[in-house]
Amino acid sequence: MTRIYTTTRIHTPTDRVFDYATTPGNWPAWHPSSLGVSGATDHSLEPGEEVTEEFLVAGRRGRVVWRVRERVAPRRWVIDGRVEGGGGGTITYTATPHDAGTIFEREFVYATPNRLLALLDRLVLRRRIEAESAEALRRLKTVLEGSDARQPEPTNDPAGMAARDSETEP
Repeated sequence: MTRIYTTTRIHTPTDRVFDYATTPGNWPAWHPSSLGVSGATDHSLEPGEEVTEEFLVAGRRGRVVWRVRERVAPRRWVIDGRVEGGGGGTITYTATPHDAGTIFEREFVYATPNRLLALLDRLVLRRRIEAESAEALRRLKTVLEGSDARQPEPTNDPAGMAARDSETEP
């Protein structure tokens, strides 16, 4: 199993961050891998609801059906995905109130279906997916806050984020 963890601080109330991030119709506006969504897209999804997403992840185009497994609004949201042609993964969003905003965490866990893809994941794919995930959180932050380039960048290293935040925050 591969785990991609990304986090950022968003200067927006937690309930607004949660509702926006868990509404699939918003995904193409902030996640570079999301090409489009269909199905239940106009609201923050509840357990059992599904949405279909067209994606381009690490150069691979496909379609995934996401099903909401868990929702504890406005703190935690978990979706399980089944990719057409095999494979899948789980995405977990965690939103924690912090000062005047939210610490937003995104975890993507996936398995590679064979040894060749496992090797390719180790050599190339994981780094691309990490970069796409960091870009997604940068865009989410920008959309929800406006374009304030002075804010810390998303990171795959939560300890590193804390160190950068302490340098940029008064």
